[in-house]
Formats: sequence, structure tokens, C-alpha cells
Amino acid sequence: MGIITDQKILDKVEDALNQVRPYLESDGGDIRLIEVTDDFVVKVKLLGACSDCQVSMMTLKAGVEQAVKKVLPQVKEVVDVDKIDQ
Repeated sequence: MGIITDQKILDKVEDALNQVRPYLESDGGDIRLIEVTDDFVVKVKLLGACSDCQVSMMTLKAGVEQAVKKVLPQVKEVVDVDKIDQ
């Protein structure tokens, strides 16, 4: 499995994250793009209050994932790197 390095794709993902970032920041959190795999799994890291929030997975799937898929429909899913092995 490789990592996508195409800056246009990465910029689209960052744009989507920037759309949801104000909502996360209003709750004391943030999000950072870690990588996009070549099979279009977007890996992010939830920061601040979002890292241990009880509803972070719902936020990730309902908010972040939908925003990313809107700008880049080929994305399969958005995952939190801190939750991958759990």
C-alpha cells in the first residue's frame, strides 16, 4: 500500500478539512491530515478535545468523512490514526 503524493488531491482533502475545522475548534479540538493511501483511505489525527471526545467517531464519519467525500468522491473512508489498531 502506497501513499498519494499528488498535491491536487492532498489540497482537496485539506480544503475539506478546513471546512469542518471551525466546528472542531469551537469545541476545543482540531484535525490534522496524516496521509492519503493509494486506495483512498484518508488518515487523520484528531487533536485537542477531539482526541478523547466520546462522540469523535460520529464527528469523524458524519462530518469530516462526508466533507472529504464531497470534494473527492473516490475516498473510501476517513480514519483516525489513533483508533486504527483499537
